[in-house]
Amino acid sequence: MDTGLRHTVLLQPRVWRPGSPEEAWSLKHTFGTDGVYISGGTLLRTQWESGAAAVPAHLIDLSAIGGISGISAAAGHMTIGALTLLAALRKDSSIALHFPLLTEAVRSIAAPSIRNLGTIGGNAVSSAGDAIPALLVYGAELAMYDGGRTTDVPIADWLTDGGSCPPSNRQSPPHQLLLQIKLPFARSGDSAKGDGGNGHPLPQPAKRFGAFHKIGRREAFTPSVVTAAVSGGLAKDGRIHGLRIAAGGGQTVPRRLTEAESVLEGKRPEPDALAALYEAVLAQYKPCGDSFADADYRRTTAANVIAASLWREAGGARVEEEASCC
Repeated sequence: MDTGLRHTVLLQPRVWRPGSPEEAWSLKHTFGTDGVYISGGTLLRTQWESGAAAVPAHLIDLSAIGGISGISAAAGHMTIGALTLLAALRKDSSIALHFPLLTEAVRSIAAPSIRNLGTIGGNAVSSAGDAIPALLVYGAELAMYDGGRTTDVPIADWLTDGGSCPPSNRQSPPHQLLLQIKLPFARSGDSAKGDGGNGHPLPQPAKRFGAFHKIGRREAFTPSVVTAAVSGGLAKDGRIHGLRIAAGGGQTVPRRLTEAESVLEGKRPEPDALAALYEAVLAQYKPCGDSFADADYRRTTAANVIAASLWREAGGARVEEEASCC
């Protein structure tokens, strides 16, 4: 037998198909780092084929578990099952209506063939998925099962469990299983948490705005250099309230850029304020460099994209309103 083929055969993992979260967690608890949760497996296969992660001895296939796929509305929030396909999420009209940045983020992920296999849960627990900035600005919570109970954890808190650059094979710590993603509905005159995430009350906005950007080396089917999402409200006097900014890209763990948000919170998106925002993004955003794009390039790109996006979505809208009424 050819040496390479023999090596491949020896690396074939054993596949387990639990029928419940309890059984899946028990298997993971038993195997530890030798066992990996898997559903679509699109990212994991890429890592194994490139040598970025070792092929595990055991695959815990989650696809037979019922009740953790699909999209539904509940009191105050939308629930997305972790096994919901990216393709299904992109086509869902309720998500497009209430959480359009997530629809746009999912649209930018890979090719249709990948979106027909990949799941939103896999994208989220990768710690560097392109959909995460949108989930961050919407204040998403992760329903995590730990073997005894299910706990809702803000995705922003879950992402702080580690550095800016995650190991390529990171999964939920230590054996937790993601069951659902919960997105709170925005309330009139308020954000999901009663403020913009900075302790500033959000008055009734004259306009709400938001944008998602994925910057790559080509137009489509490309690894991200930067992913960024912005969301907020524009009051009648042109001041921004409830501003949320999140950025990631490549293997960078996406984060809320709260210091940059504070720079523009309660201010009009005028040149001096946007220049200060630009500098704040440069200071707070800590991307991971690689052979595809170094850290400085990613940082400058993020600052440019975020500042330009806020001018276009908030500043530009203010100019249009003034022109139309005077």
